[in-house]
Amino acid sequence: MMLFRSEEEVDAWSRRAGRPQGAIVPMPQLQRLATAWYGDRLDPRWRPRTTAMSQALLTEVGLTGDLWRLA
Repeated sequence: MMLFRSEEEVDAWSRRAGRPQGAIVPMPQLQRLATAWYGDRLDPRWRPRTTAMSQALLTEVGLTGDLWRLA
């Protein structure tokens, strides 16, 4: 994961590095994912999610498509 201030910076980095762009995820969306993904880890009742539960969480925060498909 790399953080950039704008899509223009992503474009410039991609050209300089000679690498294709990956997914661009806005910071608020990334924060929603992190909060949902890790927010309950200190709960003593925490249990690992199933693949289906993790997929539902990605979908819930708007990360869909082939790149975000877990199974």
